Formats: sequence, structure tokens, C-alpha cells
Amino acid sequence: MAIIMIDPDDRSRYAQYEKLLLICCSLAFASYFASYMRIPVVPLFARELGATTPEVGFINSAFLLMSGALALPLGALSDRWGRKPLVLAGLAISGATSFLLCVGQTPGQLIWIYLLFGCGLAAIGPTLMSYTADISPPTHLGRSYGWYTTAIYTGMSLGPAAGGFLAQGLGFRPLFLVAGFVVFILLGLAAFFLPAADVTRPPLNKSAGSPGFIQLLNNRALLGCWIVTLGGCFGLGMFVTFAPLFAHAQNLTVGDVGLIFTAQAALNALSRIPLGRVTDRLARRRGALSALGFGVLGISLGAFALAGGRLSFLLLAMALGVSMGLAFTPLGALISETVPPEARGLAMGGYNTCIYLGMMLSSAFMGGVIQQVGFPFTFLLTGLLTVAVAAGFYVMIRDFKVSQE
Repeated sequence: MAIIMIDPDDRSRYAQYEKLLLICCSLAFASYFASYMRIPVVPLFARELGATTPEVGFINSAFLLMSGALALPLGALSDRWGRKPLVLAGLAISGATSFLLCVGQTPGQLIWIYLLFGCGLAAIGPTLMSYTADISPPTHLGRSYGWYTTAIYTGMSLGPAAGGFLAQGLGFRPLFLVAGFVVFILLGLAAFFLPAADVTRPPLNKSAGSPGFIQLLNNRALLGCWIVTLGGCFGLGMFVTFAPLFAHAQNLTVGDVGLIFTAQAALNALSRIPLGRVTDRLARRRGALSALGFGVLGISLGAFALAGGRLSFLLLAMALGVSMGLAFTPLGALISETVPPEARGLAMGGYNTCIYLGMMLSSAFMGGVIQQVGFPFTFLLTGLLTVAVAAGFYVMIRDFKVSQE
């Protein structure tokens, strides 16, 4: 894997790193923006086609299930075939699903289309994360992931807004057509501008895949990163799925809920750039910083048990956003340090799998808990669980030494 090492006196290499990072972040923003244009619209489109509430749930679950199930194997495949082919394949699949949505006629067809959509996003996410590590020197991993994750979250935030606006003005099927053309234009730009960062690495022996995976399962630091991702996203799923219902039960309006989620998303995205620089300065403490972030995330979730009005919900959502930036920004850099370059795709694939699995588990199981004990105690329980996972992660990661060569 070709990694650019920055010499303070070699401005050309630093300029090359900045150029590649800009290309990667721009591609990440555009791909998530175009993909997430459909997210808030497809449930409404499914309703128009006669879908029941459970069928709408199955459609979104299909997307999450396939993204989580395939992120790890497709990440491993990018280690063998290279990052660029997987990114291009993912974009092609994503664009094709938009055109398929244009001709979809039944809720059952939408489920199959969204399964395919999950395949495309699974090919893009972990592969671009691995590519970011490939082009970044160890001294700049934190800020690289700060910019990269900011680009992703900005795309994920602006995409649904643009999709809703276009759907209102054009209708559902024209929106899907526009989104498909945007993705295919992006595919052409990626094919032209995205360098193959790993062209200098010879292909791996195919028989090395299974032993490599077994070795990763014995990697205590990597397992700690995966486990804390699963636990943190379990908590995040609790907020995303059930905070709106809890806020509604507290007599907050739909506009209040939108403001709460906007504040959380904005602080989450904007905090990652400065926090990325902090994690580079404290590179040997990335594990501790991430554990602190997940601990604060758990405390913020647990404190929702005391929320009783718009201001308290808003402040806690802002704290949650900052804590996510502190937790996940150093974590991405740390994962790339826990494995050799030729295994980064597999490591990032496992990371993305844990993200989707954590949110799915929370959405699937915590609703039943809420029915039994109510919103406040369930948020408190989820917060305590997140804090416990953060503590376990720190125990697993504290002896890991970050390379600063």
C-alpha cells in the first residue's frame, strides 16, 4: 500500500497528500449526499404504492441489514482488488438502484432494490475510509479522519433536505431519476480523478485471506475498537429511533424535534475538524480520547432521563454531538493503526458492520424495553451500558502503542 510520508521540507509531498485528501473527502461528501437524497423519500413513496407500516420498516431494515452484512467482506475484498475498483462498483450499484426505484411498482420490489442499495453503500463506506488511511501519514491520521467524517456527515445531513425539496417540487420518480444521474456523473469523475493509491502493492495471495482474518480476531486492540463501535452505535440508535417519540411525549413539537436533531448533527460534524487536530497532537492517547468520548456519549444519553423540555433536549443533543466527534474521530485513526496496511479494508469493513449492527439492535429491542419501563429508565440504562462499554474498551486498548514513524 502506497503511503505518503511527509517531510517538513518536502512541500510537494505535502501538497500531494492535501490533493488526495481533498479528492477523497469530495467524493465521500458527494456519494453520501446523492445516496441520502432518497432516504426520507422512499418511505413516503412506499406508502404511495400501498405499503403497510411493517413493510416500510422492512424496506429500511433491508438497507441496514445488507450494508452491515457486506461491509466486512467487501472491505476485505478491497485489500485484494484495490480500493478504486470497489468504490467505482459501489457507485455504479448505487446509481442503478435509483433508476430501479423509478420503475418500482410494489413494496416488495422496493425491498429488493434497497437490498441492492445496501450492497452499493457497503462497497463505498469502508473502502473510502481505508483509502483515507492509505494516503495519510501517521502524523496526520486524526485530521484526515476529521475532514473525512465531516464530509460524510455533511452529505448525510444535506442529502435528505435536498431530496425532500426536490420530491416536493418534482415528484418521487423524477427525484430518483435525478439522483441516479448525479451518482453516474460522480462515477465518471471518480474514475478520472481518484488515483489508485495501492497500485504499488502487489496482489495478495488468495490463500492468505482466512489466516489474516483469524489473526485480526486475535488483535485485542482492533476487537476493542469494534466492540466500542457496536456499543456506541447501539446508544446512537436509541437516540435516533426513540428520542423523537420521547420528545413528543414531553409535548415538544415536530419543529422542536427537527431543531434537536439539527443541533446534534451540526455539533457532531463541526467538532470533528478541530478534534482531528487534537488527536494528532495527542496521537499516543488516541485510545484514551476515544474512550473519554464514548463515556461522555453514555452520560449524555443517560441524562435524557432527566430531560423535561425543549432546552434540556437541545443541550443534551449538542453534548451528544460533540461527544460523538470526540469518540469516533480518533477511533477511525486508531483502527488504521491497529492493523497492517494490507488489512485496513477488512478492519474498516468490520467497523462499518458494527455501526449498522449496533443501530439495528437498538431499534429492534429497545422499543420493547420502553414499553415495560418507560423512556427515562431506558435512556438511563442505555447510557450506563455505553459507559460500561467505553470502560471495557479502554482496558483493551490502553497497552496498545501508536506508531509515530
